[in-house]
Amino acid sequence: MTTELEKQQNGDLYDAHDPIFKQYKDEANHFLMAYNQTPYDQADKRRQLLEQSLGSIGENVTVGTPFLCDFARNIHLGSKISINMNCSFMDSGEIRIDGETMVAPNVQIYTGTHPVPLSERLNAQWAEHPKQHFVRTQSLPVHIKHGCWIGGGVIILPGVTIGEGTVIGAGSVVTKDIPDHVVAVGNPCHVLRKINE
Repeated sequence: MTTELEKQQNGDLYDAHDPIFKQYKDEANHFLMAYNQTPYDQADKRRQLLEQSLGSIGENVTVGTPFLCDFARNIHLGSKISINMNCSFMDSGEIRIDGETMVAPNVQIYTGTHPVPLSERLNAQWAEHPKQHFVRTQSLPVHIKHGCWIGGGVIILPGVTIGEGTVIGAGSVVTKDIPDHVVAVGNPCHVLRKINE
């Protein structure tokens, strides 16, 4: 029988209130309470907390506070990455940020989504199993490739890949994949121009 964790990892609909996800959220909550209360001048302790909780982390990475995430364990950061303050990474699915990337303040990255039709979104088994979530959830990974700059207040939706060297303008809502080496802006985010190196 397929577990809820296996369903989640396969990109299938799953019950987000399964005990394994409650455990992950509890662990992430303890990490966030400690990390967000650790001053910037305690860089070694901040680094240790990130290493213990994130899925993977490279060298020369800074994550500003306050910081929010869902599980922490599904966040993978390359080397030379700057994540500014007040970012929210909802990592029920994998969030992968490759090296030499800047993420401005107030960026939101989402991997969790739900079916659009109400009849598909609602959990038909909820009455028999009220400990389950009343809606069904799906997790789709987000990948930000090498050398990107994600502007302030950008929202990145589930399943999106942002190409290498690309700049996403402030306030954009990224609803679909963006190619390499472009400036992309707007809601929905669209390519404005190519970047000529």
